[in-house]
This record gives sequence, structure tokens and C-alpha cells, in this order.
Amino acid sequence: MAIYHTYTDQYLISLIKQGDREAFAEIYDRYGMMIYYKVNQMLRDEESAKDVVQDVFMNLWSNAERVKEEANLPGYLYISSRNRVFNLIEKGKTRSDYLSSIASYSHEASTETMDKLDERELMGVIAREIAKLPSKMREVFELSRLEGLSHSEIAARLGISEKTVKTQVHNALDILKSRLKAYGSGGLIIIAWLAQK
Repeated sequence: MAIYHTYTDQYLISLIKQGDREAFAEIYDRYGMMIYYKVNQMLRDEESAKDVVQDVFMNLWSNAERVKEEANLPGYLYISSRNRVFNLIEKGKTRSDYLSSIASYSHEASTETMDKLDERELMGVIAREIAKLPSKMREVFELSRLEGLSHSEIAARLGISEKTVKTQVHNALDILKSRLKAYGSGGLIIIAWLAQK
């Protein structure tokens, strides 16, 4: 399977249309964790997130003939996972109370917009914008969003109040949202995924 990592997404799509399981495994290795990370940030439920990811990739395998070879594969998988998450929200099968606010962003990002989104480029932009945050704000934000610590855990680790933690996270999200407006609805969707508490 070593050679598969050198193949383009487009070539891998053409191979899975022919039933190539190793090509499918490469696509999963390439994008599975990224999709899981995004879904879990929305659902805050590891088992449900795993189920969504499994469903997304099984659907890709089962319906490979419908996927255009020139498609933006990360965008396709992103849309597929996002749609499944919003279906869960509509059916009331999630336990998160903040999802309705995130769901409102789904109408801002059309399939066409997300197809054109270069996921890796956008995530790189976000990483750079996070790095530009004031040092203490960045530290709090990364502990919250990247390490998944609660406000109380962050407060205890840094020796600050929970209110300060909450304020720093809120301010970081406001700054990032403002800076990412230039990237259209794709940027807003990513901010929505980060707005998890």
C-alpha cells in the first residue's frame, strides 16, 4: 500500500470506482481523522461521531460511481458528514444544547461553496490566525479547543478564574470570526465547529 500515498485524490477516486480496497483505505487514512475531529467537535459524543464517520466512508465506497473524479474530495466528505450531523440534529438524536446555533450556519454554506473550499488551505489559515492571538488568549483557546479541557480545568491549570477563561475563549472566537469573514461561508462554518462550548 506504500505507493498509494503518492496518488492524487482524483486518481484514488478512479480506483475505488473499480473496487480497489487499498485506494479506499488510503482515502480513509488521509481524511478519516480530519472528518472525525470535525464531527466530534459538533456532537461532543465520540460514539456518535464514529458512527457518522463510518457512515460517510461506507457511503463513499457504496456510491463511488456517483463521485466525480475531479471533485474536491475533502469538500465532498465534509459536506457528507455535515449533512449527516444536521440530520441528527433535526431528528433530535443528539444531546448537545449548542448545536442549534451551529446548525444555523448550514444555510450559509452551499454545496457549491464547500466543493470549492480547499480544506487544508483553510485549516492552515485558521492555524496561522490562532497563532496571532495574544499569548495568554491563545494558550486558553488552545487548551479549550485543541486539548478539550473544560473551563474549570483550564482555570485550575493556569491559576485564573473560570470567568476569565470564558471571556478569553469568547474573545478569541470573536477575533477569529472577524478575521475569517474574508473566507466566506467556509470560514464561518469552521468557526462554528470551533464554537463548541
